[in-house]
Amino acid sequence: MEKILEVKNLTKKFKQIAVNHISFDVEKGNVYGLLGPNGSGKSTTFGMLLSTINPTSGHWKWFGKEGTDTDTLKRIGAIIEQPNFYPYLSAEKNLEVVATIKGVPKQRIDQVLETVNLLARKKDAFSSYSLGMKQRLAIASALLADPDVLILDEPTNGLDPEGIIQIRDIINSIAKSGTTIIVASHLLDEIEKICSHVIVLKHGTAIYSGAVDAMTNTKGFFELKSDDSNALISALTGLHLFSSVKEKDQLVIAQISEDISASELNKRLYEKGIFLSHLMKKKESLETQFLELVKHANS
Repeated sequence: MEKILEVKNLTKKFKQIAVNHISFDVEKGNVYGLLGPNGSGKSTTFGMLLSTINPTSGHWKWFGKEGTDTDTLKRIGAIIEQPNFYPYLSAEKNLEVVATIKGVPKQRIDQVLETVNLLARKKDAFSSYSLGMKQRLAIASALLADPDVLILDEPTNGLDPEGIIQIRDIINSIAKSGTTIIVASHLLDEIEKICSHVIVLKHGTAIYSGAVDAMTNTKGFFELKSDDSNALISALTGLHLFSSVKEKDQLVIAQISEDISASELNKRLYEKGIFLSHLMKKKESLETQFLELVKHANS
């Protein structure tokens, strides 16, 4: 897979260390999440990668080229701060100003407005837009130059649930077109729903970088239920496939150590005379995995 971005030992020290020797790669066509609480170094990392903040040490490559020059910036669409448009101008007129500055054909304006579901409101003044609409217009602006990479810093910050869902759907739609996306967020749920990969930051240090579903080595767990929980627990323990088997909220939870399909497990239990009324194979939520990572980072 082609690498869009390669980051090696990137560090920024103000009075204190804001970003501490982080390294990660971004591969083409994926959606990456930069996950961490406020103050964890997300915005500082973006600032360095876009050359608005000078790093203390470390280096990076965009598209195989060292650093971030003017040509590289033309291939990146970024929203790092609050949307900044002329309040008295319409969405269309605001994007015409942006297109002129970027040297982009104005014919793309309707296309990007349609992408963010604002085409029907393109004649309305920016001042009449809701916060969610303003954020969507900012995404449209970042898409005007048809970038290879889209960078979004906390794109759902301050939005109501409906606005969050709209932004999430737009990001997923853009990703399907092949655009590589890097999203910074402090919301676990947001990252889990839109990202294929995640870089977890804690106090400026990357404590994980990789696929979302591979954040831990866990193989997941089974939820099971039968009329005789004791017999079920005994049978599961005897299979030697699980690191733990325990009862919780009227369900038996079996943590998988040796992978097995739900159908194969059902068959083996049936052969032991265990009849299930409930069987579901699950993976730990991102929240559970995140808390586990943080716990190990603190130890």
